[in-house]
Amino acid sequence: MRIAMIGTGYVGLVSGACFSDFGHHVTCVDKDAGKIAALHRGEIPIFEPGLDALVASNVKAKRLEFTTDLAAPVAQADAVFIAVGTPSRRGDGHADLTYVYGAAREIAAALKGFTVVVTKSTVPVGTGDEVERLIHETNPAADVVVASNPEFLREGAAIRDFKFPDRIVVGTSDERGRKVLGDIYRPLSLNQAPLMYTARRTAELIKYAANAFLATKITFINEIADLSEKVGADVQEVARGIGLDNRIGSKFLHAGPGFGGSCFPKDTRALIKIAQDYDVQLRVVEAVLGVNDNRKRAMARKVASLSGGNLRGKTIAVLGLTFKPDTDDMREAPSIPLITGLLDLGARVRAHDPVGMEQARKELPDIEYCDDPYACVKGADAMVVVTEWVQYRTLDLERLKAELKQPVVIDLRNIYRPEDMVAHGFAYESVGRPPLQRT
Repeated sequence: MRIAMIGTGYVGLVSGACFSDFGHHVTCVDKDAGKIAALHRGEIPIFEPGLDALVASNVKAKRLEFTTDLAAPVAQADAVFIAVGTPSRRGDGHADLTYVYGAAREIAAALKGFTVVVTKSTVPVGTGDEVERLIHETNPAADVVVASNPEFLREGAAIRDFKFPDRIVVGTSDERGRKVLGDIYRPLSLNQAPLMYTARRTAELIKYAANAFLATKITFINEIADLSEKVGADVQEVARGIGLDNRIGSKFLHAGPGFGGSCFPKDTRALIKIAQDYDVQLRVVEAVLGVNDNRKRAMARKVASLSGGNLRGKTIAVLGLTFKPDTDDMREAPSIPLITGLLDLGARVRAHDPVGMEQARKELPDIEYCDDPYACVKGADAMVVVTEWVQYRTLDLERLKAELKQPVVIDLRNIYRPEDMVAHGFAYESVGRPPLQRT
């Protein structure tokens, strides 16, 4: 089938590359001529493991192409996916649908013959109704079905998530729309991926509800971690003990400095605003957002506490800047409020990240960046692990201690075993685990 993918951001580029790998002909469209030119040169604008090879192989096979011209690929398409950004709107937290509605109008003007227009972007409930209205307003003769097909991709594992999904949600009550989307996703039938058909508004809400629930699990275990520290329990064992219950599950029960990224903070805010528009109060989701925002900043106080309470003039080495491993995404990363808090407390900050430092410089220009984790910790008064990159799990602890001015490690991701750190002579603190004393 012929697919036009409007937007070459994270969702659009990953989805377009994977659809082309299924055998469909995909044209990815973006207004940013510089980005399209870079893609033609084989330069991928985001870091996602395996994406560069996937794009290259399908471009070579002539199943995947890139353009700034929307009209031609839309006119030829069986399905047009809208995969543009929906950032939080300045001032009120609603999802900003400017790009979605702009794309809908441009698509409408270019449509020829029956076409399914699919919102892949995360959009508030009822957005599909407005997209449909705008298309018919712009092009009254358009033979179109507007459907919702939310994405559930994890950054760092997006290609596998696309090809081996837990479920595929298709929001349309139109049989023609169901058939087209069923044909697009047919290659996944060998993986027995459940294709779930719902009404359009239901599909739109599923996306927000899923992200809000996962954010709630993270926030819950973070609060249990705080309690564990006070009562002398081990939050990792608590998480395992409750996660073995099939009704709960073990995923997203990892205590840390709070959630970040492009989805959870933005989507929880948007869901709260959607509910308020319908005179519904989502008290649990509101609490999740408030607790998470407070937690990120509180991590700086945790560092200060283990460093003697006074950070003025001290050097703190921060390992990991992106909101999670295997991505260069700095959006709402816990490292940003943490480092800002450390600077406010008078500390000097050095930082290292395997792939995220270029993006981090835009958010945190007033710190020193190091190309090597050992250079980062050299002469530092404390080391803080913020992102659980696998490279940090295998650091030479003897060398680490020798490089640090003071053998102080604050592990906000629990990547080290307390007994190992104490045995090597570190003053070590993690999240939600009882401290061990150095011998």
